[in-house]
Amino acid sequence: MEEVNLVTPPALERRARRRQPAVSVLKSKLKKSVTCSVPRVRSALTGFFPVVRWLPKYKLREYIWGDLMSGVIVGIILVPQAIAYCLLAGVKPIHGLYTSFYANIIYFLMGTSRHVSVGIFSLMSLMVGQVVYKEMFLAGFDLNEDSPASGPDVVNATLGNNLTAGKLHTVELMGLQCGKECYSISIAASLTFLVGVYQVLMAAFRLGFVSVYLSAPMLDGFATGASFTILTVQAKYLLGLKIPRHQGYGTVVVTWFNIFANIHQTNMCDLITSAISIFVLVAGKEIQERYKDRLKIPLPTELIVVAGATLASHFGELNSNYGSSVSGHIPTGFSPPQVPSFSLMSRLILDAIPLAVISFAFTVSLSEMFAKKNGYTVRPNQEMLAIGFCNIIPSFFHCFTTSAALAKTMVKDSTGCQTQISSLVSALVVLLVLLFFAPCFYALQKCVLACIIIVSLRGALRKFRDVPAKWRASRTDATVWLVTMSATALISVELGLVVGIFFSMFCIIFETQNPKVSLLGRASGSDLYEDLDEYENLMPPPRVQVFRFQAPLYYANKDSFLKSLYKAVGVEPFLELTKRRKAEKKAKKMSSKMVVIGLGLVQRELAFHTIVLDCSAIPFIDSTGTGTFKGLVSEFKEIGVSVLLAHCNTSVIDALQKGQFFGKDDRDMSSLLFHTVHMAVLHASSASAEGKSEDCLV
Repeated sequence: MEEVNLVTPPALERRARRRQPAVSVLKSKLKKSVTCSVPRVRSALTGFFPVVRWLPKYKLREYIWGDLMSGVIVGIILVPQAIAYCLLAGVKPIHGLYTSFYANIIYFLMGTSRHVSVGIFSLMSLMVGQVVYKEMFLAGFDLNEDSPASGPDVVNATLGNNLTAGKLHTVELMGLQCGKECYSISIAASLTFLVGVYQVLMAAFRLGFVSVYLSAPMLDGFATGASFTILTVQAKYLLGLKIPRHQGYGTVVVTWFNIFANIHQTNMCDLITSAISIFVLVAGKEIQERYKDRLKIPLPTELIVVAGATLASHFGELNSNYGSSVSGHIPTGFSPPQVPSFSLMSRLILDAIPLAVISFAFTVSLSEMFAKKNGYTVRPNQEMLAIGFCNIIPSFFHCFTTSAALAKTMVKDSTGCQTQISSLVSALVVLLVLLFFAPCFYALQKCVLACIIIVSLRGALRKFRDVPAKWRASRTDATVWLVTMSATALISVELGLVVGIFFSMFCIIFETQNPKVSLLGRASGSDLYEDLDEYENLMPPPRVQVFRFQAPLYYANKDSFLKSLYKAVGVEPFLELTKRRKAEKKAKKMSSKMVVIGLGLVQRELAFHTIVLDCSAIPFIDSTGTGTFKGLVSEFKEIGVSVLLAHCNTSVIDALQKGQFFGKDDRDMSSLLFHTVHMAVLHASSASAEGKSEDCLV
């Protein structure tokens, strides 16, 4: 047999950490924050406007051509998308152009990412549209987009009654009579202002950690479910159907039901135009993907389709001859700024929260992803400030909520973008359209805009093909994706986000309540201990059970910990103690001759004398976990089994010390806690050998 000697553990002393009083820490921070000096003011300004820091160092000859190329290309892509996504947001096309212009200018001044393209994003447009249509429905407007219209101030009709006593329905807002178009952009602007305020407050209070609760599978499923909702909402335009957008839950189901119920009213002109547009757009995308190594710049497929469709609609007079819905008049120039309606904000406080969270989550994650790819760093808190002001300031100029957009960011990265000068160039392209070319899109059919939106969803909808691979890689992640996607598509976008967050957190809690547990064995000739079920050629230490629990130990899983431990070692202390007490009572009733046999039953030995808890996979414990350890030591001690702890991290040790697990002044620490499993096993074997020697002497 291997000779066992008691090994003295190495002398490891914890560093004495002196914590300063909270009051003094608070005073020093306040003093530092209110101190004003020229260098501090300069640092604050350059931090708030990073452009002041990097623009003087701009390498003109090296960077300018890449920035010009990427800026022009993104601007060309941006114009048709800005007009198209207004269908989702429920506002007129001009507001999409305003939003794209102002967002690019502000992010140029305040953003820290060189490659992110901030502007209109389909998901944000959908969520804004949901709120806009809901509020317009409650205000009594007719949601049919082709209802009678008038000028910019007094437009549209009530639910069920387009005309009441010869007057179109209006709502009083800030002392003025506001029609359908006016009311829709007022809602969108007020919502956008609130979103920006939330984002700035989150940056001020360092609440960026909220994004950690948005797991990648959850965000992926949310985007896919929202894409399916976007496709559903736009499907009516492909067929030229006059169906109001459904309000409430189950938009996807109700909308498809309405589409099939009214499919006999399909406008053949819109249907043919949609088929041709989708064919050209998809063909362009496929050519782009197949020959992306040979093509130096992306194909401007959307612009070609928009230009061709506009010319065909204008000269073919498709609106008057075939009743095809068109974009209508898009004015040139800028509207005067207007303060968002504070009377509307009281109804939009809750609606703005999911938009704020999703907007900053996508922006920060995209900026960090492309910064890592291109070898520089970004400041997440400044990114939150930047996207917040990209919403606050434009809300005074008739704009709606913005975010970083993946597709346009990838285009910028692939076309040689070097700095945010490219955003300035994209804004100038949009400015040219606003000043000179906006009225040219009057005859552009809405079905063409819907085709642009739907084809842009190809990437998100292709995620369905990845479900089997996700399932093989991680069933938990695949389940989170499926649940979030289903809730977003079948219930609503807002509830889908909530369901996704809570379900992903529930999955984490469920995994900590049902973690992997194992008994460990020793590898021959070493002090390495590993799972007996997972590895071969391991030997369990004689009469010592080594147990590993791979999860934090806290109030929610302490019962799971105890059950798994009892099952693994094959002994439950309370039941074992009950058996012994029953045997003792039975022995007392027997004759004195049988008492000896009874005592033998009472004092029978178990297959082990020590349990070593390998705590290397326990990141933390709470007070309930400490109490569980205390009860475990006490219960097993009553049946003659010692419980030792090994490989605890410092946070677990601190929690045990605060809970006085090691007794007063930690007097039992050296006999209960060991740095490695092997040291604990050697100590247990030595202690058992000494105990047997004492019994023999007795």
